[in-house]
Amino acid sequence: MGQKEHLIAMAEDEVLEYSTEARKIEKLRPKFGLAVPYPQQAKVREEILADIPNNFLAKLVETQRQTVALPFWGIGGLGLLLGISASQPLDFIATVVGFAAAFNIQKWGFRLEAKRLAVKTLDAIESSIQAERQKNDP
Repeated sequence: MGQKEHLIAMAEDEVLEYSTEARKIEKLRPKFGLAVPYPQQAKVREEILADIPNNFLAKLVETQRQTVALPFWGIGGLGLLLGISASQPLDFIATVVGFAAAFNIQKWGFRLEAKRLAVKTLDAIESSIQAERQKNDP
């Protein structure tokens, strides 16, 4: 696992916890500082930033993953209901497709949010170091 993937995995763990973004960043800062040396953080930040797509769908899934996945959960549930009640085995295809699509959309949303959180954390580290340097320079 490379440094980029390691930082994203740590950010995914924080995304799953219910807290403010500022608290998540504060919890990630020491972890990122230990995982990646400061001189390499800018390079890793650029790599992560390059992996984040900037199209409309990606931004929507990142911010509203449950809303985007909800229709697919409904399709899966409806396929399950119709497959059981009407004894139509072909309706189970809708169940599998709907649940798989909903799960993958939410997984993609979590991953995008974790990447964005990792970039924000690296930015916070950089800004705090710059502020410390400004304070120490007379």
